[in-house]
Amino acid sequence: MSGIAKKTVIPAKAGTQILAGENDHWRCKHCLAGTRQPARSSLSPSNFWVLPAYAGIIAGMTMLISTGANAQTVSGDTFADGANGTKVHVASKFVCPAKIGPFERDAVGETDPETGADFCAYAALDGVYGTIKLVPLHGSYDAKQSLARDFGEQEGTGGKSIAEKQVTIATGPQGSSVPVYTRAYETAKLEDLHYRVQFAGAAIGSWAVETIVEFAEPRDLPEAQDFLRTVYASAQSDIEAPK
Repeated sequence: MSGIAKKTVIPAKAGTQILAGENDHWRCKHCLAGTRQPARSSLSPSNFWVLPAYAGIIAGMTMLISTGANAQTVSGDTFADGANGTKVHVASKFVCPAKIGPFERDAVGETDPETGADFCAYAALDGVYGTIKLVPLHGSYDAKQSLARDFGEQEGTGGKSIAEKQVTIATGPQGSSVPVYTRAYETAKLEDLHYRVQFAGAAIGSWAVETIVEFAEPRDLPEAQDFLRTVYASAQSDIEAPK
């Protein structure tokens, strides 16, 4: 395969759109934290890397070789095209912009057909990732219970819970805000960098809006915090209140 430009992508679920971003970040487009494989756009073994916390889960996953550079779109999309490159979640009206700060959107689609959950996935340089998950609510929302499976995956691969708290995120100039539950895990340390996975969740309208941000502290902390603020401010603005 020498001399042939190819991308290596883990197969996406039905309803997933795999998008090529400007920085060419490719990974598991439908998986949440604990089940991703960040990968670079070369088939050379030296160009692949896996965060330590995820190596055991990733082993054995079937890889799909895609020779096209164009975006892959699978039927059953739950997102519609919006202005300026945005993707609009049809059911909730939440808008996933093409970029959030340094994060570029690289996938949107369905993540759990049983619950009706959908997602937007973003990537930045240096292995920094952000995922937005939209889950329809049919009653009260318990963020800790909703995210329990993700917590179990992190703990099962050696992640150490280092912080759990509820933060208040200002979402408008008139002082409006939304309470957001957060829990952070440390997955690895490398010299002066601490690799974190931060989970967050809040009920907005008739939807749960959950985020997962993977970053290194202190290097990427400002970008991670900005991603969180931007997502919940946008959700408060975009998602309609329950009728």
